[in-house]
Amino acid sequence: MTSKRQLDRADVCRVPENINFPGEEENVLKQWRDAKVFERCSQLSKGKPKYTFYDGPPFATGLPHYGHILAGTIKDIVTRYAYQQGYHVDRRFGWDCHGLPVEFEIDKLLNIKGPEDVAKMGITAYNAECRKIVMRYADEWENVVTRVGRWIDFKNDYKTLYPWYMESIWWIFKQLFDKGLVYQGVKVMPYSTACTTSLSNFEANQNYKEVVDPCVVIALEAVTLPNTYFLVWTTTPWTLPSNFACCVHPTMTYVKVRDVKSDRLYILAESRLSYVFKTEADYEVKEKFAGQTIKGLHYKPLFPYFAQRGAEVKAFRVLVDEYVTEDSGTGIVHNAPYFGEDDYRVCLAAGLITKSSDVICPVDDSGRFTAVVTDFQGQYVKDADKNIMANLKASGNLVSSGQVKHSYPFCWRSDTPLIYKAVPSWFVRVEHMSKNLLACSSQTYWVPDFVKEKRFGNWLKDARDWAISRNRYWGTPIPIWRSPNGDETVVIGSIKQLAELSGVTVEDLHRETVDNIEIPSAIPGNPPLRRIAPVFDCWFESGSMPFAQQHFPFENEKDFMNNFPADFIAEGIDQTRGWFYTLLVISTALFNKAPFKNLIASGLVLAADGQKMSKRKKNYPDPMEVVHKYGADALRLYLINSPVVRAESLRFKEEGVRDVIKDVFLPWYNAYRFLLQNIVRYEKEDLNGKGQYTYDRARHLQNMESASVIDVWILSFKESLLEFFATEMKMYRLYTVVPRLTKFIDQLTNWYVRLNRRRIKGEMGAQQCIQSLDTLYDVLYTMVQMMAPFTPYLTEYIFQRLVLFQPADTLENPESVHYQMMPTSQRKFIRSDIERSVALMQSVVELGRVMRDRRTLPVKYPVSEIIVIHKDQQTLEEIKGLQDFILGELNVRKLTLSSDKEKYGVTLRAEPDHKTLGQRLKGNFKAVMAAIKALKDEEIQKQVAQGYFNILDQRIELDEVRVIYCTSDKVGGNFEAHSDNEVLVLMDMTPNEELLEEGLAREVINRVQKLKKKAQLIPTDPVLIYYDFNSNKAGKKEAQDTQAQLQKVMNNYTAMIKTAVKSDFLPFDQKKAASRRLIISELVDLKGVQLNLTICSLEEMQLPNVAWLNVTLASDLEPRYTNSKQASMLLQHNSSKQFITLPALRSELELLFGLYGISYNIYVVDQQQKVNELATIDKSLNGKLLVLTRSPDAIKQAQPFDVKPAPYSKFVNQSSGCTVFTENPTGHSLM
Repeated sequence: MTSKRQLDRADVCRVPENINFPGEEENVLKQWRDAKVFERCSQLSKGKPKYTFYDGPPFATGLPHYGHILAGTIKDIVTRYAYQQGYHVDRRFGWDCHGLPVEFEIDKLLNIKGPEDVAKMGITAYNAECRKIVMRYADEWENVVTRVGRWIDFKNDYKTLYPWYMESIWWIFKQLFDKGLVYQGVKVMPYSTACTTSLSNFEANQNYKEVVDPCVVIALEAVTLPNTYFLVWTTTPWTLPSNFACCVHPTMTYVKVRDVKSDRLYILAESRLSYVFKTEADYEVKEKFAGQTIKGLHYKPLFPYFAQRGAEVKAFRVLVDEYVTEDSGTGIVHNAPYFGEDDYRVCLAAGLITKSSDVICPVDDSGRFTAVVTDFQGQYVKDADKNIMANLKASGNLVSSGQVKHSYPFCWRSDTPLIYKAVPSWFVRVEHMSKNLLACSSQTYWVPDFVKEKRFGNWLKDARDWAISRNRYWGTPIPIWRSPNGDETVVIGSIKQLAELSGVTVEDLHRETVDNIEIPSAIPGNPPLRRIAPVFDCWFESGSMPFAQQHFPFENEKDFMNNFPADFIAEGIDQTRGWFYTLLVISTALFNKAPFKNLIASGLVLAADGQKMSKRKKNYPDPMEVVHKYGADALRLYLINSPVVRAESLRFKEEGVRDVIKDVFLPWYNAYRFLLQNIVRYEKEDLNGKGQYTYDRARHLQNMESASVIDVWILSFKESLLEFFATEMKMYRLYTVVPRLTKFIDQLTNWYVRLNRRRIKGEMGAQQCIQSLDTLYDVLYTMVQMMAPFTPYLTEYIFQRLVLFQPADTLENPESVHYQMMPTSQRKFIRSDIERSVALMQSVVELGRVMRDRRTLPVKYPVSEIIVIHKDQQTLEEIKGLQDFILGELNVRKLTLSSDKEKYGVTLRAEPDHKTLGQRLKGNFKAVMAAIKALKDEEIQKQVAQGYFNILDQRIELDEVRVIYCTSDKVGGNFEAHSDNEVLVLMDMTPNEELLEEGLAREVINRVQKLKKKAQLIPTDPVLIYYDFNSNKAGKKEAQDTQAQLQKVMNNYTAMIKTAVKSDFLPFDQKKAASRRLIISELVDLKGVQLNLTICSLEEMQLPNVAWLNVTLASDLEPRYTNSKQASMLLQHNSSKQFITLPALRSELELLFGLYGISYNIYVVDQQQKVNELATIDKSLNGKLLVLTRSPDAIKQAQPFDVKPAPYSKFVNQSSGCTVFTENPTGHSLM
């Protein structure tokens, strides 16, 4: 990869302890941009087989959210992987530019309330405003999408407003029209009065809310039955002026009752009597009958507005249909045919209306009553509810009124209540295509499968004709030109055809361009044809994208047909009835073929509380803030390794992204860092600085014949993973792949590296070292290739450094990991037997760790024996083969294997999980709890073997019961027992002096390693380590005894400590230490004893012959005689070597800086910038810094301090052993 400066081995071998993941991602992103890596990737794959991918177009009128990032990440992973498999992938970004999202923003901006406002403004001006904001957030989209690591082409994008895109839509529509699939009709649709447009059912389902609406029971007076009324119920009183019928269920039981209060006879469902009447005393049942009995009975109209129309078709009568339910209302439903889908269907079936009837819809586009409804003219329908109820009360038709809380659809754009309203529309016939749609859908593969089979399949079975027109302005105009009387219709399929028929050639196809174009009539003397007003629903436009993005069939016809259908698409599960559906309908209608082969449907990303993410509520962190804080890779892996990839919901939690860093990335980075540190050690110590490590695959595989079992295991695990990875990625099951990848990182970092530390560090010889280095390198190198589609930044960072250790010219295009092909599994290296053996060993180790935790006994402290019990001898042999690892990991002296549990007196006892079972079993819990506690050893073993407990006919899962292993006194010792239901492990916890001392030695090693890490030293850095005890803290008898024990440990385990810390470990020597450059010094607590650790470099430096320190003045003090605020002092007298007193120190400070008569405080600062007030003078002050200040506040402002390893002032050491300053304060010569 080209950059200003190429990385070389010297840059990467000293790996920093910490890494700023977001910062390194920014560096990688800059490299990608500078070197045009994405573009180069596309060039490298030219000529390879094509992998086709469709990107669903988002609107650019809003910013991307986590749902977009999730879908984009899935697409990015799959397309990156396709490239790795040897395919060429065109990755084009698309934009949805038309429709309601854009128009609504303009309506808000310009305060447009309805069509009349647009008419005043003019469509040309209105669409010009829409065009201005279409790409409002395009730059932000590109920045976010690019920053989250997604590779997609923004330059070669498609936009639904491009004329060539719109022309393809015209062609598609003409094909459908010519096939007889288009007709004009009326449909009751969800309608937004705020946006003055109908919505699709998909859009209506996006924003349901719990609301309180009025509900009324209305009495419809029967015509032929004296004093008899049909009781109907509704939550939309505003639809009652348009009532045309009522409906009952044919088989439901209805009753005629006498209302005691009014003496009227009411007919309603028997099951709803308790809803209408408070008590049984309020009514008297007269008759019972099925709903079918009253079919056809007429009633008097509630309002006169449509009485004449009703009389002509014999309306205002009882209809029957099975959609009526008995779970709410009165069991009789009021029907306003043009304000409800079922109402329309039932009235159509009864012949009260026809598809060509004049519409009974006295509500205008803005949701206000028209002049037909004289009593409520001009009133907004929801506001009119109260007046309508008052009117009906006055007429005696209102029986009762109240309120109901229910779920109701709101406009997803304006957040206002929707109404259902008859809208004249152009339709695509879909109902007759149901079988074809299901057949085409069956050709596709979905992940997860249930979304296709259930959610999508059920939608297709009940598919209804699709209303594709919208009475709006900013969209692709429907290309129908008609004569004024409707006798002539011409459908235009291209710009060329329009020019041929009209004589007008256009370069744009929006309404302002084509609305005024006329096509001469084919009938002489007839007026010209003009375009109808509607535009396409934007879902028709996005559903056409497979064809329109290629300008098919006008261009790219051969290329399109060769690569259709697409190999892959992915979006959220909410697109099941949206984009997925419209793609399939259009493709099936055109070619009777599915438009895609493979689909991943992702779930919804919710706020942490389970609610929908809301900008208004601010219940989620900004995506880019998360990226800047943790990095894009962490966000990507968090989203992909979650339930959303299985089409389930994810409650987004920022700490989940943080945990990816902690649990996955840092261990992975540390394994890479450990490799490079030990390559440096190998080159320096084993090659004596005369050679360089290079990974040699032939050498590596040749050495595998004599390799450690743990090397064989990790390579087998890698090859098994590659095989699994290829199989699952081929099936698009990301939800199985990612957990296995993260498990592999865990196996590598927490097992392979841990178990191999000594070999990798060269402690077992150069041959073992080179073999383990090769293995670790190979595994890390393969891992970055596997993880590259998932975490593109971190893999690039590590790859660019690992590739430097490849032999020259062995790798094509080594500049980027994203140029590399995915390695294939070498099955000959898969050893299932060894993978099983290591898994058993890991189980034993993990059980041992749990037992240590129970006793709060750190692994640093050895124990004498561990006993592993298993009934299968083969299993015990496998464990024995790995005993060295068990002994080392658990720090145990002896491993004993047995198949005889009884020999060790181990028995089982069961305890229920009170919290879990208590909540689940409630009243049965006490009996079940007692039964579980009463279980005997044999019964527990039997229940565990079957995989669950069966207690009092209740199934109890294993994780709901705690199985406790008890040991009897006959085994002796102090044993702890634990099992994972396969192996049983006992550990002897009896302490002894030798084991305790070794544990203390390991504690010392731990403290030294932490201090070296703090000083940012690597293992091969040459240093000296000194130790001494702080005698001031060892006054108590207990502390003195511990210090004596520690001193014994230091003497007896010096060799062990030296080997572990790779440095000399010596008692503190003031003179020798003073001659070395101090790197770090720290006082640590070890079992209540203060141990002072000092690390110095091997290089000697000139320091005073006696103890000394530096002095500086804080900002609130000024020197009287010089300009310098820095000086140095000797703490010991040159002759007697006695330490000066505190008064003498103050006197000398006053002399140096002229601080006579000034009150000041003295603070001591050490190498770690720790600040303490000066209390006494002793050798611990040597080399430290004194800060003089008038107030404690000044000391805070002065940080950080310049604590130097040598005096500020110049000095000379004389042969007599004295030290003399030649300047003091600094810059003030004393010569």
